[in-house]
Amino acid sequence: MNKLFSILLSSLIMLQSFGVHYDDIVQLDELIEHAQFHSEQYGDNIIVFLSKHYGELKAEHQRDHQEEKKDHEKLPFNHSSTSHTCIADIFINTYKADFNLVEFLDYSAANFHYHAPTSTLHTQGILQPPRFS
Repeated sequence: MNKLFSILLSSLIMLQSFGVHYDDIVQLDELIEHAQFHSEQYGDNIIVFLSKHYGELKAEHQRDHQEEKKDHEKLPFNHSSTSHTCIADIFINTYKADFNLVEFLDYSAANFHYHAPTSTLHTQGILQPPRFS
């Protein structure tokens, strides 16, 4: 289940990075239907059809065939590029840090002194158990 979720999520992210929206996938049937119309009406193959709607012949086709404007608006992958803006900021750090080598000093002098815990109260006999019960 986790693998399936990961695959679907990564596929969604990949499609969105290409600019494919979910409504484009829903409109694929409109694309196929309009391509069949072009094949029957004008004798266009798929390459010419894609060129007329997404390529170099797009402006000429839209100018010559205004009656198909409503059909062209239903086709997928026709997003205006002004509504989505992608800004990439790149910062180049030109600061060059000269790292100095760290020198470790071998200092062997003892820096602590230990005293065994003693109490003078034991030697004075104050902390003795009661002798009479």
